[in-house]
Amino acid sequence: MDNTEILKAEGLSKTFTLSRKQQKIERTDAKRKTAVDALSFSAYRGEIFGLLGPNGAGKTTTLRMLSTLIKPDSGDAWLDGCSVVSQPEEVRGKIGFLTSELKLEDFFTPNYLFDFFSRLHHVDETTCKERKQRMFARFGIDKFAEVKVANLSTGMKQKLSLVISLVHNPDIIIFDEPTNGLDVLTARTVTDYLQELRSEGKTIILSTHIFSLVERLCDRVGVIIDGRMTVCGTLQEVCGGISLEDRFFEIYKEQKGGEE
Repeated sequence: MDNTEILKAEGLSKTFTLSRKQQKIERTDAKRKTAVDALSFSAYRGEIFGLLGPNGAGKTTTLRMLSTLIKPDSGDAWLDGCSVVSQPEEVRGKIGFLTSELKLEDFFTPNYLFDFFSRLHHVDETTCKERKQRMFARFGIDKFAEVKVANLSTGMKQKLSLVISLVHNPDIIIFDEPTNGLDVLTARTVTDYLQELRSEGKTIILSTHIFSLVERLCDRVGVIIDGRMTVCGTLQEVCGGISLEDRFFEIYKEQKGGEE
C-alpha cells in the first residue's frame, strides 16, 4: 500500500421510500428510510479496505453508489479522480464490481460470457484470449468452459462471476460480501486471489459482516452502523488491542444506547 488516495467518498447519503410491506418488516410507520447517512472515507492504492457492519447497515447501498448503479441523494465519491455523480461512465471503466446479486444467464457458457464482457470493455482479442486462458486455469474454469451456466455448481458460478468482473483488469475492485454463500474451498480460493490482487497494486473495497475475513484480509476497516461511519482506520487503530468482534460490539452498543 502507498499513500496515493484512489477513492474518496464525501457525504454520501441515500434515502429510499418504504412500501407497506417494508414498513412491516422494519416495524416502522416511517415512509422513508435513510440507508446511508453522510458517509465519508478514503481508500488508498494497493490496499484492501473493509466496510464492516450488520445486515441493513448500508454497506450494499454504499457499494452500489460507488459502482454507479444508483445515484446518491447528496454527496459524491471520486474513484481515481472521476466523480460517480458527474462521470459515471469513466468510473465504470476503472472498476470491477462483484455482488451476489449478479445473475448469469443459464444458457450461456463461460467462454461466451468472458468474450462478451471483454468486448463490452473494449479488450482487444489477443489480450482477451491470453487473460481468459490465465484466469480460467487459475480458477479451474477451463474444464467447464463450454458447459452452460445452468449446469455449473454454485461455487463455479461465483468464480465465473469474479472472473467476468475483472475481464478489463481494473485498478479498483469492489466486492459485496465476497464469500457469502460459498463453500470453504471456494471461499479460500477467492480470498487468496484478493490478496494476490492487492500485491499487484490493486485497490479492493469489500463489504462484510464476518470479523475473521476483515482480520485476515483488510489493511484498514470502517465500521458502518445505521448508514453512518462510526470508526475508520487500521485494525490497531480501531481495536486498540482487543479483538475486532469485541470492539465491534462496544461500538454497536454505544451507537444503540446500550441495546444489543
